[in-house]
Amino acid sequence: MARVPSSVIAASGLVGGYGVARWTKQRPLGGAVLAVAGAAAAQQWRQRAGGKAAGALSAAYLAAFAGSHPLAKKVGAWPSVLGVAGAVALASWAVADRRD
Repeated sequence: MARVPSSVIAASGLVGGYGVARWTKQRPLGGAVLAVAGAAAAQQWRQRAGGKAAGALSAAYLAAFAGSHPLAKKVGAWPSVLGVAGAVALASWAVADRRD
């Protein structure tokens, strides 16, 4: 079975969490998507790059989520979410997925 890269999981968690929250109008449901994807990505980060890298990438994932809110006021919701998701995906690839 093919393994999904952690960069894809993390970006999908940010985009999917926002999309689910927006389309269902249930913010907790979007938060659940965000949390499950974040936990799955963190597990892969820990396995591939170690605990310190996993901690740093997890912090980046949470900072991206938090930072997307004020950024959305300047550029719009979707551009903000896509931008932070791309940034987290790039960081994840550089730290954990590039080796594969």
